[in-house]
Amino acid sequence: MEAEAEARLLLQEARESIEAARSYRRELQQRLRGLQQARKQIRESATLTRDVLEQHFNDLKGTLKKLLDERLMSLLQEVDTIEQESIKPLDECQKLIEHGVSTADDLLREGESAVHGDVGQENEKLCSFTKKALHIQLDSLPEVPSLVDVPCLSAQLDDCLLTILKNQIFRHGTVASHPPVQLEEFIEKPGGILVRWCKVDDDFIPQDYRLQYRKSTANHFEDVYVGSETEFIVLHIDPNVDYQFRVCARGDGRQEWSPWSVPQIGHTTLVPHEWTTGLEGYSLSSRRNIALRNDSQSCGVLYSKAPTYFCGQTLTFRIETVGQPDRRDSLGVCVEQQNGYDSLQRDKAVCISTNGAVFVNGKEMTNQLPAVTSGSTVTFDMEAVQLGPSSNEGGNSKLRVTISSNNREVVFDWVLDQCCGSLYFGCSFSYPGWKVLVF
Repeated sequence: MEAEAEARLLLQEARESIEAARSYRRELQQRLRGLQQARKQIRESATLTRDVLEQHFNDLKGTLKKLLDERLMSLLQEVDTIEQESIKPLDECQKLIEHGVSTADDLLREGESAVHGDVGQENEKLCSFTKKALHIQLDSLPEVPSLVDVPCLSAQLDDCLLTILKNQIFRHGTVASHPPVQLEEFIEKPGGILVRWCKVDDDFIPQDYRLQYRKSTANHFEDVYVGSETEFIVLHIDPNVDYQFRVCARGDGRQEWSPWSVPQIGHTTLVPHEWTTGLEGYSLSSRRNIALRNDSQSCGVLYSKAPTYFCGQTLTFRIETVGQPDRRDSLGVCVEQQNGYDSLQRDKAVCISTNGAVFVNGKEMTNQLPAVTSGSTVTFDMEAVQLGPSSNEGGNSKLRVTISSNNREVVFDWVLDQCCGSLYFGCSFSYPGWKVLVF
């Protein structure tokens, strides 16, 4: 019996060792795959970096040659212009002098002929020659500029340009082994994803961040956010579809962007919030997540298409434009749709009015939030609170509600007579002009 027990024990220990070895092998294989992915990322990023550097410097050389050629042509044209403008008056002066020389030659021939002519005609020729000589004004000579008065062209070339270019070129471009920012977290939102990122280089001082995304099946990224925040809710995300994200940063006082972070995949399984269509007093966007109170005289509460708000989520209303406020205006959540009301200030609903008043089951609370303005964001957060067996509140469910607006918040318990797995949201405005986005 002891031998059998010992054999069973040894067999059990052997099986446990085999399972441990299998688990150990799986872990090692997983780490091998991780090493392969790391090696692939290093090689692919190195190849891409080489291509980028070669392309950039080839483009730079082409651009520099083009600029130098353009500058050379400009200077040569300037030389041609100065030469032509300076030679033109000299040519005109030369023509005048050559004409004078020709006239003087003719006068000399005539004078010599008069002096050496026949005696009978000598006086007449001499008289004619003398008059012609006086008329020509032999003492009048054209002005010829001295060499110091005419241009003497030269090229002024600053040798320090080569030094400046050399210093700039040697400092141009860097190779980074790691981007200064990386994606940190993806949080699912209804029809969206909250993306968070962080700085991983302690020496890097960011001024702005730039977030891009694309569907995993798309070829090109597109900008979705540029600013100084380190998180952003990307809306218009299709549920159960993978999206790739990447982020980069711009250093303080710099113009160029840093290298991109390692792309990561995010998705949401939560369907987007939508307003109900068909209510006469409201116009909806194509995605039905934006409602505009129009000029219709019809008044009532615009509800969500379905009870898509669940405890543990954050429901956000963003006021895009404002109209005239009214104390009966409301933004909030409710247990069920109830037609015939002009506001959520009623039973089985919690809401905030545009003046900041908070209502629970139709009763106004003492605590009040700031008035809603254009650009204001109002958020609702709820979590279930367990009622004890000795509770005398008479309810079957209690939700702890936090309403936040303009950096202020109120927290209270909302007691319901039934358990609610999901809630509707809604809004009501008495006057036109109000536009609200829900996500």
